[in-house]
Amino acid sequence: MLSQIRPAIVLTLAFSLLTGIAYPLAMTGVGQAMFPAQANGSRIERGGVIVGSALIGQNFTSAGYFWPRPSAAGGAPYNASASGGSNYGATDTRLVERIAEAADGRRAVPADAVTTSASGLDPDISPENARSQIERVAGARGVDKATITRLVTDMTQMPTLGIFGEPRVNVLALNLALDALAQPAR
Repeated sequence: MLSQIRPAIVLTLAFSLLTGIAYPLAMTGVGQAMFPAQANGSRIERGGVIVGSALIGQNFTSAGYFWPRPSAAGGAPYNASASGGSNYGATDTRLVERIAEAADGRRAVPADAVTTSASGLDPDISPENARSQIERVAGARGVDKATITRLVTDMTQMPTLGIFGEPRVNVLALNLALDALAQPAR
């Protein structure tokens, strides 16, 4: 019986070391060497201070900033520790009420301006959503609408390789570019 148990224990320990320690360390090393920015969370820094990540949305509410899509993550918007969608069905009255509230009486609203993403942490909005906010942002900042429109166009990321994904605008990057133009009206 010992002759059967000993190989099982040795193999369990060997594969635990291989798959639990050696492989993760090797992949971490490869990631750090080949893709250091992505391996460290795609952090965005300004003046040596981390202001966010290109991968996780932030809650902007000032009129002088572009707003992200609504977040369904936990009790606080964009709470990464409580990531998740609302899971409301299309006929759920709570979803209908939330969309009506977010639409705020406007008739034509981009879908991502009133609906949450699956994770509740989406950092991007559609170019249509960004364009629908230009007038508000330009007015709050006292900046020409053409300047803000040009900035939105410049910050629009096209689908990867031209076919994967949709055109999108990273809200944090766009708002940081706005701050580089002029300080927001408070």
